[in-house]
Amino acid sequence: MSTVIIIGSGVGGLVAGNILAKKGHKVTIFESHHSPGGYIAGFYRNGFYFESGTLSFEASASVFKAMNDIGVLDKIKFVKFKTRLMSEDFDSIPDSYDQFKQMLYGAFGSEKDRLDNYFAEVDRMHQAASSSLAKPIPILFDGLPFVLSMLSFMASGMKYMKMNKQYGNITVGEFTAKFFDRQSKLYSLLTNMAYPEMAASLLGMVTFMVFDDYWTVYNGMQSWADILADNFKKSGGELKLNSCVDEIVTKNGAAVGVRCDGTRFDADYVIAACDYKRALLSILDDKSLIPAERQQEIEKAAVSEGFFTVYLGLGLSNDKLKEHLKVPHVAYHIYRQPRDTPDANDGRFFENTSLYLFSPSLMNPELAPAGKSSLMIQTISPIGWMQNWGADNAKQYKQLKAKVCDTLVKRAEAVIPGLRDSIEIVDAATPLTYERFTHNTGGASSAWSWNPHKKFFSNTMGLNIETSVKNLYIGSCWASQVGGVPGALMAAYMCCKKIK
Repeated sequence: MSTVIIIGSGVGGLVAGNILAKKGHKVTIFESHHSPGGYIAGFYRNGFYFESGTLSFEASASVFKAMNDIGVLDKIKFVKFKTRLMSEDFDSIPDSYDQFKQMLYGAFGSEKDRLDNYFAEVDRMHQAASSSLAKPIPILFDGLPFVLSMLSFMASGMKYMKMNKQYGNITVGEFTAKFFDRQSKLYSLLTNMAYPEMAASLLGMVTFMVFDDYWTVYNGMQSWADILADNFKKSGGELKLNSCVDEIVTKNGAAVGVRCDGTRFDADYVIAACDYKRALLSILDDKSLIPAERQQEIEKAAVSEGFFTVYLGLGLSNDKLKEHLKVPHVAYHIYRQPRDTPDANDGRFFENTSLYLFSPSLMNPELAPAGKSSLMIQTISPIGWMQNWGADNAKQYKQLKAKVCDTLVKRAEAVIPGLRDSIEIVDAATPLTYERFTHNTGGASSAWSWNPHKKFFSNTMGLNIETSVKNLYIGSCWASQVGGVPGALMAAYMCCKKIK
């Protein structure tokens, strides 16, 4: 059996750690934070629970299989995630992609012909994505089950690959402009489905994810991370919290361990279940092992947008909050003048962006003190907004952070009248906050950029755990262009298959 060190305790690190420990390998996970989870972590403030990063996940068939493989599926209460969609033209809680379409036809009846043409293509993407993602990803299997799964996946995946070939190299904006005027409400709405200017081929995945396969954890994402961490330790693994890896140690072109707080820890394999850029450009001891041209590509590669999040503890009962929100998650769309990308120099950007409201306590009342409720207000943030939030000027950073926080609270009152008067505690996170706690470059929320014109990996749907350093693998969502929980799962399983 081998000695394995894993850097990072996000989904990828925890899944890989559990699988390897279960097989009998000696595994140690190093985590810089005081608790496990990465982007599936959460925290409490005065009895109010909040999510640190992601609110939900998709590809549930794969997630559930992975949790079953590890032996914790029955310990985690996964629940379906419903989203209320709001704008000046509609207010609906669609249970499916078809209901989402019906909502748009009802709100924009005069655009029926354009919607027909648009959905003629998006329906094909949605069907292709659903047939591929409704089953566990083949990489999660071994032996004959892998072969059978691969054959099934190839049969359904051919349609998805065809759509990816057709629309994988144009943005959602370029695609949507074929059907709607760039100044129209529908253009504004339909180009705001996920990340700005993502690849059009991802529309099928996004629609399937949001309307048919969106899940969260009843007790909060942190409970999921804690269960995986506890199971890992019970399987013989060692989890080192508050332990930031300073260096990946190499010898003769191979990873042989890490250095943490001045102490060296040896290993046969190192899995970097963390930020790709940090692993290869910052903490790798011998940069010459990465070809100079590749180093430049990594350095220049664009990452996905981050989020600004406001965390509110409210002196408002869940029943009262529910009267306004209806469901725990609300997407409040604001029509705005479209841009190719969010303007990092627009000081008033947050006055016109769409908002996402999420109340952990509406999902589970135990996540807030009795008689009170919790609320998160989120919006995508332009990369490097206002000279990267005035990062070199602490006073300016605090002023910008406070200003955006105040703006978002004020705007959320369009959904929750009198919100400000109910606030008992308030906190906020900028992309730089996320960067500090997760070490993700720029506070990236889903690894690399989803913009097809800014791809790091040539194959958007591929998996890339290999590095030019022997026995050093990428075991996080950064191993795929799109990232997310499915990307982290695939990377974790692939890394485990490489380790003997």
